[in-house]
Amino acid sequence: MRLRVFASGSKGNCLALRGAGRMFLVDLGLSCRELTKRMKACGLSPDEVAGVFFTHDHSDHCAGVATFHKNFPDVPLYANGNTADAIAAVTGVEDGWCVFETAEEFAVDGLSVTTFSVPHDAADTVGYLFGDGRSTLFVGTDMGVMTLPAMEALSRATCAVLESNHDPELLQRSERPVSLKQRIAGRSGHLANYQAADAVRELNPPNLRTLLLAHLSEQCNGPWLAREAMEKALAELGRSDIRLATLGQDAPSDLYEF
Repeated sequence: MRLRVFASGSKGNCLALRGAGRMFLVDLGLSCRELTKRMKACGLSPDEVAGVFFTHDHSDHCAGVATFHKNFPDVPLYANGNTADAIAAVTGVEDGWCVFETAEEFAVDGLSVTTFSVPHDAADTVGYLFGDGRSTLFVGTDMGVMTLPAMEALSRATCAVLESNHDPELLQRSERPVSLKQRIAGRSGHLANYQAADAVRELNPPNLRTLLLAHLSEQCNGPWLAREAMEKALAELGRSDIRLATLGQDAPSDLYEF
């Protein structure tokens, strides 16, 4: 499988995975124009997209869907019912949906898709585990805690896009309202660096070879802080075989093959 992350953060999220010979997007938080620009810079085109999977209905994950769907009406949009309804209510995109049940496993063009519920303050947030028969990709962002289903999916991953959103001390020292701090740090908020590291430390996923830290807060985190927490966990496990990187907001990531 191949993975390219076009954006990861509170201003927009979108990644492309290529598996079973087809290219799929996860989330559409960039404008269609910006997505096209970033895809073109990577030698890709929206014309290649075979489907879009949505994690939830917050704007940084679905803001570009209306224009994308207008331009590419035949590309199926995958989401659970509550997420599809919530996105439709905000964006007006009411057709093109392929609705699944959360925790359902299904196949799309030879790509296996496992969905799992995660706690986040949206309609019905999910994470994904994609597989092509040789490798698997875990996508788990926007969740306040690592649930058992999320842990089980991560344990099977070859490559993982895992949230490492904030440093608790920087969050508490920030000038954000108390209510926002509580939301971010709460069970339905976002994973802190130490929580992401603890999950990997506890699981020591046997097949994991690439670990990408996602959705880093620009105000309450830093790439070095997220890496430092995870590097400590990997060192304790003796996992020098895992390639570690952080994902950013403003430019596409490197191409990852696994």
